Amino acid sequence: MAPPRKKPRRGKRLAPASERAPEIYRRLTAEYPDAKCALDHRNPYELLVATILSAQCTDKRVNLVTPALFERYPSAETLAEAKPEELEAMIKSTGFFRNKTKSLLGMSAKVSEAYNGEIPGTMEQLVQLPGVGRKTANVVLGNAFGRDEGVVVDTHVSRLSQRLALSRETDPLKIEQDLMKLYPQNQWTMLSHLLISHGRAICDARRPLCEKCVVNDLCPSSRVSP
Repeated sequence: MAPPRKKPRRGKRLAPASERAPEIYRRLTAEYPDAKCALDHRNPYELLVATILSAQCTDKRVNLVTPALFERYPSAETLAEAKPEELEAMIKSTGFFRNKTKSLLGMSAKVSEAYNGEIPGTMEQLVQLPGVGRKTANVVLGNAFGRDEGVVVDTHVSRLSQRLALSRETDPLKIEQDLMKLYPQNQWTMLSHLLISHGRAICDARRPLCEKCVVNDLCPSSRVSP
């Protein structure tokens, strides 16, 4: 007689997300006290450019490209005057360089014309710039202006939000809305840094290190037995 088939393992039953969320934040803050934006920048202009370049590219690669880029184009006004072929050559290694060049030239031209070369500091203004969506605007507002307008949802934040059952959504905008309901506004920017740090260090997409995870007892997806 064949042995009975094992039932697929289900996620652990834990408290609702609203009850677990504060402790998850507390533990991750303790684990990653130096969590911050990984894109090197000295001002809002540099961060906006770096964030546009980071689409479908690692922060590490962007940080290799931007020093020479910012030396050649230190302001929105100088970037707006760049020759497309020269800019493409400088950012080629970040991928999708033609589309990024178009976005950078469009963004810098509008900033130069409409805002006297200064990066605007509101969500409404930022998302009107070429190549800038809500995610990019959140990065700039939270890290260059110190304004918690939303939660940056990248692939790490999306993955961890689902594994930790902080959101059932797959759409970044809907995940962001769920996270904004769970955490106070003054934690929104740091929340992204913490989840990204944890995603890189422990909660890998393919091989999460659940046995080393500081929130494994709060995670319904954990492979560690209770």
